[in-house]
Amino acid sequence: MKILWVKPGKLLPLDSGGQLRTYNILRCLAAEHELTYLSYYGGLKDEAYEKEIVQHLPGTVVVHTGTPDTTLLERYMDYASRIWWRAPYSVSKFTDPQVQKVVARWYQEGRFDVAVCDFLASVLNFPRDLKLPTAIFQHNVESVLWKRMAQFEVKRLDRTVAKFEYAKMRRFEPPQVRRFHHVIAVSDADRDVMTSMVPPSEISVVPTGVDLKKYQYDPSSGPAGPNVVFTGSMDWEANIDGVEYFCKEVWPQVKAQVPQAKFQIVGRRPHARVKNLASDTVEVTGTVPSILEYLQKASVFIVPLRIGGGTRIKIYEGMAVGKATVSTTVGAEGLDVTHGKDILLADDPETFAQAIILLLQDEATRRRYEAAAAATAQKYDWPVITRQFVEVLRTTIRAAGQQAPVVESAPSETAAK
Repeated sequence: MKILWVKPGKLLPLDSGGQLRTYNILRCLAAEHELTYLSYYGGLKDEAYEKEIVQHLPGTVVVHTGTPDTTLLERYMDYASRIWWRAPYSVSKFTDPQVQKVVARWYQEGRFDVAVCDFLASVLNFPRDLKLPTAIFQHNVESVLWKRMAQFEVKRLDRTVAKFEYAKMRRFEPPQVRRFHHVIAVSDADRDVMTSMVPPSEISVVPTGVDLKKYQYDPSSGPAGPNVVFTGSMDWEANIDGVEYFCKEVWPQVKAQVPQAKFQIVGRRPHARVKNLASDTVEVTGTVPSILEYLQKASVFIVPLRIGGGTRIKIYEGMAVGKATVSTTVGAEGLDVTHGKDILLADDPETFAQAIILLLQDEATRRRYEAAAAATAQKYDWPVITRQFVEVLRTTIRAAGQQAPVVESAPSETAAK
């Protein structure tokens, strides 16, 4: 199968859930299919990235758009310049004439059997007339994501921006999703939400996976101490909000009953709000070579998220290593996990804290959750997930032969304004 894959932003380093999901599927696809990956990015030109991504995925074509994305001031100025566009900023900033021309030419040449629009952010780079069978890969339901951000964002300016983006997104997302021959969701929960946008028969779920060669469970090993660990990109608002909430509302209760406990926040580019959480019992690591060693030494893995969409790859990574996990319902949303069996779910501070305390103090209970977590993760190796993805691409090809997608907006910068 000849596959075209278009995704915004740099794919490397692999330090976010969306990047990990895309990279692992692409890696497995490339082993058995003819894959062309179009990677386009803004900010400063990164020749090292352009060289490295081709080494990882030889069929890659890289486009540097030059969109301002280097400093906070540049991003705010760029946002202000696009504020009256009909498309949300999270889409318009990734709409680029160079990318549009490349994709349009490839569509006209008929070089591929099927194409994938990876993330809603790429949609306006695709032609109005999708003559090539094309699927949209929805890692999140973006309108749900922005609604939650508008509810929980702490800073007034950013909360105002989130509300404005949500208002745009709830109008923009449904007709754009309907443009495509098929929709790929990452969870049943996301599929259920998107049935208000397209018929259920036009949505397939491909679950999140995990690299079982890297993340392995060793039942003979134990934690280094009463360590509680959170991992994630620490410049992402959902993660920032999550650890702030945890440190303010949950961690004091844990410390009161387990004074020797330590909390580690592990992830790239920690925001100033995250750095301010550091204390004698809270460590903010910043970027680390690998999160694996922190997971292996942890007693409890936590996901205290209140914002977000899609699914969290980090949960399956922790579970694959055999870590007892405590999460909010939002944090574990869409994953094949069961409260009280392979994970503990808690949506209020007291219940969250008591779950952690139980796992820190009761080794037998913790060990039971560790084994159950590892057993669940074994079902989601990336090669297995990619085979499901290939079947959905075949479904997309069949759907394109049956009916043309609904055309509801032009993919040009002018039309998006």
